[in-house]
Order: sequence, then C-alpha cells, then structure tokens
Amino acid sequence: MFPALLPTYNRADIAFVRGEGSYLFAGDGKRYLDFGAGIAVNAFGHANPRLVAALSEQAGKLWHTSNLYRVPGQESLAKKLVANSFADTVFFTNSGAEACELAFKMARRYHFVSGHPERFHIISFEGAFHGRTLAGIAAGGNEKYLEGFGPKVEGFDQVPLDDMAALNRVIGPQTAALIIEPVQGEGGVKPVRPDFLRALRKLCDEKGLLLIFDEIQTGVGRTGKLFAYEWVGIEPDIMCVAKAIGGGFPLGATLATAEAAKGMTVGTHGTTYGGNPLAMAVGNAALDLALEPGFLAHVTKIGNYLNQQLGALVAGHPAIFEGVRGQGLMLGLKMKIANTDFITAAREAGLIVLPAGENVVRLLPPLTLSETEAREGIGLLNRAATALEAQKAAASSPARDSAGGGGARSTVEGDSQSSSGALADRPVRRAEGAQT
Repeated sequence: MFPALLPTYNRADIAFVRGEGSYLFAGDGKRYLDFGAGIAVNAFGHANPRLVAALSEQAGKLWHTSNLYRVPGQESLAKKLVANSFADTVFFTNSGAEACELAFKMARRYHFVSGHPERFHIISFEGAFHGRTLAGIAAGGNEKYLEGFGPKVEGFDQVPLDDMAALNRVIGPQTAALIIEPVQGEGGVKPVRPDFLRALRKLCDEKGLLLIFDEIQTGVGRTGKLFAYEWVGIEPDIMCVAKAIGGGFPLGATLATAEAAKGMTVGTHGTTYGGNPLAMAVGNAALDLALEPGFLAHVTKIGNYLNQQLGALVAGHPAIFEGVRGQGLMLGLKMKIANTDFITAAREAGLIVLPAGENVVRLLPPLTLSETEAREGIGLLNRAATALEAQKAAASSPARDSAGGGGARSTVEGDSQSSSGALADRPVRRAEGAQT
C-alpha cells in the first residue's frame, strides 16, 4: 500500500515530542543535544519563553486576515528590518523558497520596467541551494533535484564558484542579476571569499546587474553579524531571509532597495498566508532577541570556542575528520568517512547533527548555545568518533579488539576521559574560509 505520507524523505526512525533550549526529547524519553536546530531554524532554542509568550498572546487575539487589509505586525517588523539592514522595503513570505521566488521576479521586473525585458537571466554558482520550487531548483542547478520535472525553467545560468573569468563569459545582454549565498549551506558549509563577494558587487555596478544575497541560512545572527553581508563591507540589492527570522515559526522575507523594488507595484505579487499575525508576532519577538545588546557578540564568542575545539577534535581523530570550515555558529566537519555514518553515530551518542554536500557534517546549534553546552557537544562528537574508530579497528583486527585495542583518543574539551589541560598542547585549526 502506498504510504499516507508522501515518501519524499528518508527519515530517521526517531520522533521528537518536546524541546527545551538546546535539547530535544524523543518519545522514549531520551534527551539529545541539538546541533541541527531544525536546519538553522530554531535559532533561539526550543520553546523559547519569549517566543512562546508572543505566539500565545497573538493566538488568543487573531490568526489570519489576509493581505487585503493592514497587518500592524508586518509594519513594525518591516520597519525594524529596514532600520537594521541595507533595505528600504520588505515583503513577508512563509518560507525561504518563496523569498527566493520573489527575488527572481523582482530582478526580472526591475529590468522590464527599466525598458530591458530581454534581461531576465539570473546567474547562480555551483554548490548553491535556493529552494525546491521549479525556479529554485533551476537556480540551484543540482541535477538530482532537477531530474524528472520537465525542462529546466528558462533563464537560469550557473558558473563555478570563485571563477570570475567563467562568470564574465556567461554575462551578456540577457543577464539580469547574480544570486549567491555568502556561506553555502547545503553545498558543504563553504564561506565565499570576501574579495570575491566584493568583486561581484563591483561587477554588478559596472554592468547594471542586481546582486541578490540568499541569506536564508546565514541571516539573523548565524555568522555573528545580523546579516553575513556586513562582514565584507558591501550591500546587496535584494536579500532573501527565512529560518531564524521566525525562530521556529514558518516565516521568510525578501528585502530590497527602493531601486531594485521599483517594478513591484500593486498586483505584481501576492501571498495569502505570508505575513499573517501569528508569524509577525513571533518574528518581531525573534528579531528583538537578535538585536539585544550582547547577543551577536555571544554568537561570535561561542562560534570561536567551537571552532577552536573542533580543530582539536580533527587533530585527535585523523582517520575520521579532514578539516573544519564555516563561520560563527554555521560550522562544518569535512569527513574522511561517510558523513551519514558519522551522523548516525552522533545520534546514538545523543547529538543531532546534519548532512551537507562534499561529505560534510553540518553543525547549526541554537544561537543561544552556552559554553557548557558547546563543551558537551564536543564531548559527544568525540564519543561518536571514538566509537567509529573502535568499530573500524574491530573489523580489521578482531584479536586486537578483544585485547582492548581501538582508535585514537581525542583530548578535546568535553571528553570526560581527557585531562583538563590536554588542549594546551594540541594544535588548533581555524575554520577554513572564515571571513575577516
């Protein structure tokens, strides 16, 4: 019998029933430290009291009216985003995919009203992910996602990341915009070099193109700035955000300059649920949390601590890990074994981590993660690596295993069997590609 739930996911056989802060609890009562945060969504932890209070209060008043009428929560959240970003205007959606869809439409419409309807091509970069709509998968360019859905949506070109020569060869009179993630998430937690991002801004200015930043995963504090573009000293024309902006409630947004948005007049775009009162109540509360003094500094501090400890973890398990990459609390472990094997071992140890491209294990903990919880996470990563080393040793040498042999032991902080001073003599690596 065909399953009642469409089988498009290869789900782990575990169901979570409750969350509290940085922890998830399964139906059998087991507690897990969550370094996935619902794929960077639960940025303020599970059941954050301020978000719960905002949602509960609004739920007792009004849920939905549609965008045929004013929604005061939209007006207040839009003003906050405009005041704290490059943007002049905001449109609220339900998801990141919808935010990207509007960004594509906005870029094309900009050139249309500027007298150049032939300029509708949008260039993306290999390794990108921009959602699962037909336009999103065309922009992402991943053949696995494109297969079987008919002809690729027209007007999307793709070039290798960090290759200006290839980009210049593709740009032509048909080109409207470039879209890029400042840190590629699904593509393998790969920060884009700051000088390349600055070169893109210069190129767009010279050729009359719009620059779109997809900050769905990096936005609202994930890298230690409210938005990742702030690290490189440039501003996009259009930006897509989602995930953390709702703190766990479905919410996305497309931000833009007045110039980039000039074609989006009455009737050119719409949404039924986007910007509903419930989403706006949570979104306002979430952004208030992110803007509190010290919040972003905390993200940077814990990110640096994790980065340092992950370097020691890699050094202690050279047969398991290849390196560390990422920025802030968006980090990745490049694996020498299958990332799926490590994810399973981590989950068995009580830690939730995520897969990414290029055989990377993605770490996206809540931005509220404490140093104590970060230390616990490092210990669980170490436990998972040690267990996999022991399995490998047992498979290759049963006699050695029976005598107590096993894999190398890491001395990263958080390993309950390590001495507290072991890290002082352990080489530490900085995350690959960290923007400065």
